[in-house]
Amino acid sequence: MKYFRQHIRTATVALTLFFYFTSNPVTAQEEAKAGTSAQELADKMANPVASLISVPLQNNLTYGIGPYNGSKYQINIQPVVPFKLSENLNLITRYILPVVDQQDVTGENTHEFGLSDATVTAFFAPKTKGIILGAGPAFLVPTATEKLLGTQKFGIGPSVLVMHQGKGLSIGFLANQIWSVAGNADRADFNQFYTQIFLTHSYKSGASLGITSEITQNWQGNTTLITVSPNVGAITKLGGQTMQFAVMPLIPIVGHSDIRPDWGLRAVMAFVFPQ
Repeated sequence: MKYFRQHIRTATVALTLFFYFTSNPVTAQEEAKAGTSAQELADKMANPVASLISVPLQNNLTYGIGPYNGSKYQINIQPVVPFKLSENLNLITRYILPVVDQQDVTGENTHEFGLSDATVTAFFAPKTKGIILGAGPAFLVPTATEKLLGTQKFGIGPSVLVMHQGKGLSIGFLANQIWSVAGNADRADFNQFYTQIFLTHSYKSGASLGITSEITQNWQGNTTLITVSPNVGAITKLGGQTMQFAVMPLIPIVGHSDIRPDWGLRAVMAFVFPQ
């Protein structure tokens, strides 16, 4: 119950911040910098290979996990840093560093807290009109501070992004396939496919509505997890800092009973640095 109350308080704070800032439309209009409107920033945040520095903090709460009815709070620190290679080619680097606090997931009356494995993706993104493309390597880095929170494997594989974006509408998918190539020989190999399919509509105020589906296929364990998440977001300003807030349920559609949660909630707070 202690962990349940802590996680509920975290979710309540995130939701309170979200509804407070999205209820102030003036700040969403005032965030424009150097001619960039709130809607343009919302569109860029929906584009995984936009030339825009951002630092999203993705908070995930899931309950009813596996045979022991476990719970997990995971915050993904996800900086995005672009590099201009030429007039027609950008390199977009995306980092995901998970911090996990889980109870009764690996067994009854168990508790793990610490870093999980990091994922680093580099998209080479040519400047194109109409269809936006990105491709490059994805890396699994064994940064876990507890054995049960990571794979103890180093992995690599391809990543790809295909999307179309018009003013106010973004639709597409990104995917990666990672295989382990080194690490602890006593641990199981890592062989996993991940894809995210997304549709987002933005408005002049910087608000956005969308839906996302995430599919994780663990080939080694022969398990599939599919979630669907309708979402609402907003661009606003906190002091002098441009921010994006978003909130969404995590609705499990497909998943083995050992890994599928009963329900979940995601709240995202992103620091945005317009260029």
